[in-house]
Amino acid sequence: MVMVGRDGERARLSAFVLAPDGQALVLRGEAGVGKSTLLDLAARLAAEDGQLVVRATGVEAESGLPHAGLHQLLYPLLPTADDRPCDDRPFDDRPTDHRLSDDRPSGAPQLGAAARAAFDAAFGRPDGPPTPVMALGIAVLDLLSWTASKGRPVLLVLDDGQWLDEASAEVCGFVGRRLAGRPGVKLLVAVRGDTASPFDTAALPEAPIGALADADATRLLDLHHPRLGRQVRGLVLEQAGGNPLALLELPAHLADGPGDRAGQDLLGLHGVPLPRRIQEIYAARLARLGDTVRAELLRGALDGAAARPGDGPASIARYRMREVDEAVACGLLVVEPGAGEFAFRHPLVRSSVVQLATPDQRRAAHRVLAQLHREYPERRAIHLAAATVDPEEGVAADLEAAARSATRRGGARLAVSWLTRAAELSETRVDRSRRLGEAAYVAGQTDHLGRARSLALAAAPGTDESPAAVLADSYLALYRDGEVRATHRRIVAAVERLRDSPDRGHHLPGLAGLADRADRGPDRPDEVLDRLVSLLLAVSQYAGDRATWRRTHEVLATLGDLATERAWMYGSTWSDVVRHGSGWSRRVERASAGLEEQDPWDVTRLAVSAYHLDVLSPLRPYLERVVDRELDTGAMSSGIVMLHLVLLDQLALGQWDAAERTGHRALALATERGHGLFAHQTRAYLAQLAAVRGRTAEARELQTAVEAWARPRGVGFLTQIADAVGATAALSAGDYETAFLHAIGITPPGAFRPYAYQASRTLLDLVEAALHTGRAEQARAHALAARDAGLPDLSPRLALVTHGALAMTAEDDTEASAHYARAQSHPAAERFPFELARIRLAHGIAVRRLHGAAAARLPLTQAAKAFDRLGAPAWSARAHAELRAAGVAPQAPAPTSIPLTWQERRVAELAAGGLTNKEIGEQMRLSPRTVSAHLYRAFPKLGITTRAALRDALTRVSQPTPAP
Repeated sequence: MVMVGRDGERARLSAFVLAPDGQALVLRGEAGVGKSTLLDLAARLAAEDGQLVVRATGVEAESGLPHAGLHQLLYPLLPTADDRPCDDRPFDDRPTDHRLSDDRPSGAPQLGAAARAAFDAAFGRPDGPPTPVMALGIAVLDLLSWTASKGRPVLLVLDDGQWLDEASAEVCGFVGRRLAGRPGVKLLVAVRGDTASPFDTAALPEAPIGALADADATRLLDLHHPRLGRQVRGLVLEQAGGNPLALLELPAHLADGPGDRAGQDLLGLHGVPLPRRIQEIYAARLARLGDTVRAELLRGALDGAAARPGDGPASIARYRMREVDEAVACGLLVVEPGAGEFAFRHPLVRSSVVQLATPDQRRAAHRVLAQLHREYPERRAIHLAAATVDPEEGVAADLEAAARSATRRGGARLAVSWLTRAAELSETRVDRSRRLGEAAYVAGQTDHLGRARSLALAAAPGTDESPAAVLADSYLALYRDGEVRATHRRIVAAVERLRDSPDRGHHLPGLAGLADRADRGPDRPDEVLDRLVSLLLAVSQYAGDRATWRRTHEVLATLGDLATERAWMYGSTWSDVVRHGSGWSRRVERASAGLEEQDPWDVTRLAVSAYHLDVLSPLRPYLERVVDRELDTGAMSSGIVMLHLVLLDQLALGQWDAAERTGHRALALATERGHGLFAHQTRAYLAQLAAVRGRTAEARELQTAVEAWARPRGVGFLTQIADAVGATAALSAGDYETAFLHAIGITPPGAFRPYAYQASRTLLDLVEAALHTGRAEQARAHALAARDAGLPDLSPRLALVTHGALAMTAEDDTEASAHYARAQSHPAAERFPFELARIRLAHGIAVRRLHGAAAARLPLTQAAKAFDRLGAPAWSARAHAELRAAGVAPQAPAPTSIPLTWQERRVAELAAGGLTNKEIGEQMRLSPRTVSAHLYRAFPKLGITTRAALRDALTRVSQPTPAP
């Protein structure tokens, strides 16, 4: 088709396509305005320039299927990607000067195992780990960069972006925002301006596509319909308003009948939006087709027929329309060049086909498509759900299985809809109630608490005390208001009713044969009981008092074999790790082996146990991979708890800047969602962080806010943290009496208060505060109590602080030296740098007093460097004062021995001088991508996160290795 006008748009697209730098562009305009024609022009220009053009089209029927659009867009690239060499390291950690044996240029990126696993998970293969937007976006960038590095630039062309599924659109937006500086990759998207689109908030550059100018509209009309009468010609120009599709279609409509009647029909639609008027024209043509042809068109429309050209090993088969030449003849279909498949002339044709069909016709089409997609459970489930009217257990079971798959891949919100539909199609009342209860539970985890309650009431109409209703109401009361007392009583009653019910088979059919509890899925018969027990344990943990936990353990004991190993694991590790935590670490590690096969809330609970046992770090990479996914489309509450766990591990490992960023993100989410409990829990963790950093005013302000909210509600979990914050902040400020008073508010010296989880965590605080206030006997008693309670065997952190406490309170130098040695040589000591530095500081002080200044310099220097690196100025000042007392003259911080390579050092120096990555690359003959990789490796070595900190950091480091 000859393009008329659009000189400005053509010039911009030509510059976009032929520019060497990567970039993205969104074309926005009403239906029929010519966006697809402009995309065709861009694709042709790119092909003539030797670029690889990959095209895709958003399909309305697939807009609820996660990653369907992304799969369509990437499938031509994925088959070749499977054959490339594997490099398991993150892309930016790979060397840029390696030599490869294939035809890639030196320095070309590879698609590593992590990227392939991301694609596997996103596109439904069961062996891949779940992937958040960022991880999948990085994998897409790696794939595109690798493809472009072979010397052939890539142009991604996406039409009808308004129908792209949300998950795919988020990844496309992530990729589009990061194409700058990546030569050879471009993304071009077209969306309707009159339809809400997931690209509306993508923050990508846009080009509005408006109507044709009057002269161009007249030329286009005369070019395609040269024999129109003057009156009809004027009417068409007036009604089309410069819309190219209307200029092409309206004359044919007028020619179908007597001029006067057609003109009156057209004028009768004058108040209707133009796209709707064009749909009416297509509907008139469809009405003249035979039933067989219309059935073919309907199947193609509902399955996105010819949404992309061609086929390939990575593609999912779509319905191929056959014997539809009649539809081609009347201008509804076209034949794709090359592939030879039939495709709809315009998306409005597809919409018209669906709208014109009767419900029975649509259901018949969905049945055919369900059979076509029998190898793809989620697609099959969508079509089966649409095809079925009356209850049918097989279809309901398929929908339930699809919901389970979606939940484990981050689609918990979508799973709620499928479970609700599965309940509607259930053949028995028991199955209907069970599936509605499952939908209510998942809705509660996705933070749709109101919907969760309505689904729960539907599961058991006429009662507010059904298990599903208790779950929904209890989550609402706990998350929003921190209500632990009444919620605990209500859950206990629900568990006991379920346990003692004579017809409990309605709730828990087939209670026998529960040996393999670890691998049970959401359809396991005692799922409701497990969930009630898990929530009971969570409420007990937040209550944090002895009476509540004793009642909870009594309930667990009465369940007998119905209480799972997981329930006892949580009940032991969440309640009182000193008395009940022994022996659980290895079981937690075993249970962590198959995280990908577990629901997000089960992973979160397991990670909480790992935190209490100080073995959280191995689980953190998984949590970081899935947290974005859960916050986007999955279990929101689990996502926020995952952020808390990541924060706690960052805090323990001394990654305090990262912990602060994680904490503020969690606080913003919890506040936005109205979760009072999670918001104040986040404030408590931020208060702990402020306390160890010596920001006492900030710590006390947050502590006061947490106490004022938690204490009246009886949320002991948070009031204990508040007391711990008070102790640590006072220690940082040197106010040891106040620190001691806060510490004994958690537990008395010489004992560990039952069910006070902070009792063991504040061991070092209480001992130090007692020693500095002349309470040496109480300090010694507390250290011995830790030893006698077996704390060194419970967790690596408790081993470190117990030996540190025993060393600080030792009665003779030999004993002290032995415990200091055991603490500092512990295999996990470096994983807890703040506690280790405090122990080294105490060691240095003791050695200086007993053995002189020279012997004290090593532990004092180690402590001072650690506090400097952590960013704990009060502790650092104390360590440097002790160093001066040991005869070390005050001086500027010594250069840190950080192994920057010559190239890393040079890139960092140029960046510190204000040069951009592109300018640095030109000066050093490197690509901007390679420059970015060098900075990515240099920043953590320098202990910084921004370019602004480069200059100061470089003055502290040693000279780099010589240039090659």
